[in-house]
Amino acid sequence: MGTVPIYRFPLLVLGFVSLAAGIAGGLARLAPELPAPAGAIAMHGALMVSAFFGTVIGLERAVALGRAWAYGAPLAAGLGGVLLLLQQVVPGLALLVIASVLFLAASLAICARQRSLETATLAAGAAAWLVGNVLFAAALPGTYWWIAFFALTIGGERLELSRYLKRPGWARHAFALLAVALLVAPLAPRALGTVLLLMALWLFQFDLARVTVRQRGLTRYVAVCLLAGYVWLGFGGAGLMLEFAADATLHALFVGFVFSMVFGHAPVILPAVLRVKLPYHPVLYAPLALLHASLFVRVFVSVPLGAWGNAAAIALFIATAATLALSRASSARPTR
Repeated sequence: MGTVPIYRFPLLVLGFVSLAAGIAGGLARLAPELPAPAGAIAMHGALMVSAFFGTVIGLERAVALGRAWAYGAPLAAGLGGVLLLLQQVVPGLALLVIASVLFLAASLAICARQRSLETATLAAGAAAWLVGNVLFAAALPGTYWWIAFFALTIGGERLELSRYLKRPGWARHAFALLAVALLVAPLAPRALGTVLLLMALWLFQFDLARVTVRQRGLTRYVAVCLLAGYVWLGFGGAGLMLEFAADATLHALFVGFVFSMVFGHAPVILPAVLRVKLPYHPVLYAPLALLHASLFVRVFVSVPLGAWGNAAAIALFIATAATLALSRASSARPTR
């Protein structure tokens, strides 16, 4: 599939350092006897959202733009996560803000290159991430803006990938209204919950996944990931509306919605970013099932037990994807 630029791998490594530390920090919050860096415990949310996902999504956006300066976003996000782990909070948070500024600039450049509702939505998501990072750096609540960042980013990508699906004329206008609402709704959590619930309903009705779920193989797997994620998006939105338990609501969104999207889009993202083929195998359903089953346990039965299941699901997915990719690369290597 061609030679991947060597600098992309170190950027991903930086991101995965934050992922591992963020998961360990989250578990240590529930089990104080668990050894974990103090920075990982204190900065669990920032490590997961801005350091890990900022690196991964920033790298994807930089590849799409094709400009060297855009790689500054994932680099700053990854290094910011490392500094947070080292308890260098002020420079770490400053780097996360810089990362989001560069990410917004890259998103606006893509929007200027191809003006559309899809690219404008992605740029709006970048703006939400910047607001969230600035607020968090100022010791103010930034979580709701991070939620808007994910909803806009994933919504914009799904709108783009489903662009050839026939929809009634009003559907696109409805999506645009929801996207605009997501830029102001974080100011009022219950309003944000309403918009997220409406976005989940829109995606259920108008995403291509409702068609492709009836197919087979990788296509069905991706659709199952997406539709399951939309369930948690709707649940999380309802949780914000009804002021349900914070842990259940936030992890329904950040784990159930976001990581389900990661599991589903990995077979598409890896070839684009690393030029690594991730072949489909039914074993991919194992971490997906564990993710959603453990999240159900976390929300309705036991937070600690469900949290360990969430961590295990993410680790199992990484191990499964790496095994499949390496086996594909080994089988594709010419024999002498």
